[in-house]
Amino acid sequence: MNDQLTESPAAAPGDETIAVDGPGGPSGPGLADRARSAKRRPVIPAWAKSRQEFLAAGKGVAAYAWHVSAYHAVRTPWYAIRLALQAPRGAARFVGGRLRWVADVEGEPFRQYAAATDDIAKYLQLSRQRDRRVRWRAAVALVASLAGTATALALHVIAPQWLLSLCGFALTMALGWLGQPADAPVIHRAVEIPRATRLTSDIVLRALGSLGIQGINQAQSKGGDGFAFTAPITRDGPGWLAEGDLPHGVTVTDVVDRRERLASGLRRPLGTVWPEAVRNEHTGRLRLWVGDQDMSQTSQPAWPLAKSGTVDLFKPVAWGSDQRGRWVEITLMYLAGVIGAIPRMGKTYLLRLLLLIAALDPRAEVHSYDLKGTGDLDPVGDAIGFRHRAGNRDEDIFYGLTSLRELQAELRRRTDVIRGLPRDICPESKVTTELASKRSLGLHPIVVGVDECQKWFEHPKHGKELEEICTDLVKLGPATGIVLLLATQRPDENSLPKAISANASARWCLKVMSHVENDMVLGTGAYKRGVRGTMFAWEDKGICYFLGEGADAQIVRAAEVNAVEAEVIALRARKIRERLGTLAGHALGEHPVAESGPSYDLLSDLLTALPADKEKLWNEAIVAALAELRPTLYGTWTPEQLTAALKPYGIRTTQVWGTTEDGRGANRRGIKRADVLRALAERDSTHAAA
Repeated sequence: MNDQLTESPAAAPGDETIAVDGPGGPSGPGLADRARSAKRRPVIPAWAKSRQEFLAAGKGVAAYAWHVSAYHAVRTPWYAIRLALQAPRGAARFVGGRLRWVADVEGEPFRQYAAATDDIAKYLQLSRQRDRRVRWRAAVALVASLAGTATALALHVIAPQWLLSLCGFALTMALGWLGQPADAPVIHRAVEIPRATRLTSDIVLRALGSLGIQGINQAQSKGGDGFAFTAPITRDGPGWLAEGDLPHGVTVTDVVDRRERLASGLRRPLGTVWPEAVRNEHTGRLRLWVGDQDMSQTSQPAWPLAKSGTVDLFKPVAWGSDQRGRWVEITLMYLAGVIGAIPRMGKTYLLRLLLLIAALDPRAEVHSYDLKGTGDLDPVGDAIGFRHRAGNRDEDIFYGLTSLRELQAELRRRTDVIRGLPRDICPESKVTTELASKRSLGLHPIVVGVDECQKWFEHPKHGKELEEICTDLVKLGPATGIVLLLATQRPDENSLPKAISANASARWCLKVMSHVENDMVLGTGAYKRGVRGTMFAWEDKGICYFLGEGADAQIVRAAEVNAVEAEVIALRARKIRERLGTLAGHALGEHPVAESGPSYDLLSDLLTALPADKEKLWNEAIVAALAELRPTLYGTWTPEQLTAALKPYGIRTTQVWGTTEDGRGANRRGIKRADVLRALAERDSTHAAA
C-alpha cells in the first residue's frame, strides 16, 4: 500500500486516523529542482584547465618521444645489419608463401578429411573449388610476376642510381622483417610500460563482495550488485576511478577499514588502492581510485622550487602530490600546524620541507628547533635561520624558552602596530603581503618549526611556560604573521596539549598506530569519518593525510628533498637574503639574550621590587616595579606573562584586595610576598644540598 496509516491500538471514539503518506503527492523533486541541484561534470577535463598539469603532461609525452627516438636511432645500424642477414630467409618465406597460396594449400586438410570419411560429394565439391581457385590465383601470380619484372627492368634502365639503391635497401629491409624469428624480433621496446589490469565493474563488485561486509553480501546474495555505480569507470591520471553508492547502512568507513582485503580482492598492491569518501555527499558514496603503480614507488616529478624560484608565503605553494600525481598547494600564512607520525616515517623531512618553503620568501624570519638533536634541520637553520638550536639538554631548552619569550613580546608589539594602522591600509586587522613588505612596520612573516616538540612541553621546569607561550602563538600568531609548526612522534595529551592541537588549522598525519594518535593530529572524530593514518603501510614514507585551509582531508606524498638538496636550496635562499639585506640572527652568529642561562634572578628581583611593608600586591603593580628595576628586561612584560614565569617556581596568583588610584577598593590577581620568600628558600636549600 502507498498510504501508511498510523493508528493507536486502543483508539478512543472520535480519534482521527492520520495519513502519513498522502495519496497523489509528489514522488520526488521536480525537474527544475533536480536540474538546479544536479552535479555537473566539467566540460573541459581538469588536466586541460590546469596549466601546470597540461605542461607536466606535455613534458612527459615529449620526454617519452625523445627517449624512444634516441634509443632506436642509436641502434638503427644494428637493425639494418640484422635485417640484411635475415633477408634471404624472408625471400624464401615470401616465395614459399605465394606458392602455397597459388596451390590452395590451406584447403588441403578439408579435402583430406572428406576423402577419409568417404564423403564423395563433399570431396568433389572441394576439388572443383580448388581447381577454380588455382586457375584464378595462377593467372594473378603470372600477371604480377610479369608486371613486377617489367617494372624492375624499367627502373634499372631509366631510374637514377640513388633511387635504385633506395628501392634495393627498402626491399632488403622488408624481406629481413619478413624473415625475423617470431621469438627474436629485431626491434625491441625502448620503454617497458607496466601493464596494470583494467578496472572493470565485475572486478570492483567481486572485490567489494570479498570484504565480508554484511550489507554488501546480503545484496549480492539476493541477485543484486551490492554497489550502484553513479558514473562510468574512467581513466583518471595514472589509474582508474570508480564511484558509486554502497548499500543502505554501509559507509565508506566500513570499506576503508578493510583496505587490505579490498586490495586482495582487486589483486592489486596495497599502495595502489585508495578508497575515500566523496565530499558533500552522503556517507555511503564511495570513490575508489586504483593506481597503476604503488604510490610510494612511483617516480615523483621534481619539486618546482628545487632548482629556482622564490616564494610569497601569502600565496599557495606546492609541497606534495596526490595519488594522481597532481601537485597539492598550501598557504603557510594565517595558520598553525601539527605534524604527527611514528618514528622513521618522514615527519622531520616534511617539517624541513615546510621550513625550506619559508626560507625561499626572503622576508621570512625562520626559527628552527631540532629537539631530537640529530641535525636534520641544520641545512635550513645554519644557512638562513634567525634562531636555530639542535639538542634537548637544559641549555637547549632554555635557548628555546628565551627565544619564545622574545617572540611573545614581538607578538604583543605586532598587535599594537596592527591596531594602530588606518582601516583602509589594514581592513581585516591582520598582516597582508603588502604590509609584510614594509620593513618600517616590522610585520615580516615569522615561521617557527619545532621537531619533537614533546621535549619542550614535558620539561619539568619550563614545560608549562613553553606550553602557554606556544598556545598564545597558535591562537594569536596567525593574524600577526607568526606561524608555529610542531612535529612529534608521540601525539598524545602530554606531548601535544589540547589547547594547541585544537587550535591548529593545518594538520599532517603520517602513519600512526591507533585511533587516539590519529584523532590527536587530525581532530576529534577523524577516525570515525574514515580519515585514518593507521592505514598507511611501513613503506608509505612521506605519505600523509593533509587537513588544512578548509579542505577535506586528502592523501598527499610530500616532495622528496634529501639533506644534500635541502642544503643547496637553503644556500640559494641565503644568497637572496644577502643581496636584499634580510639575513639576520643565528645565520650571522647572533644569539638571543641570555642564551647560556638567565642573566637575571626573577625571585630576587621580586623581593627587590616588592615593598617590604606590602604582604600582597597586584600583578599590575609588580610588573610596573620590575620594569622600573630592569627596563630592558621587564619593560614589555604583562601581568599574564608574570603569572606564567612564576608557575615553574610554584607561585600561584590569587585574588588580592587593594586600593585603586582613585581610592576605591578592588579585588585583582596578585601574589604574596611570603610565597616568594618560600620559593627562594626552597631553591637555595636545593642548591646547597646539591
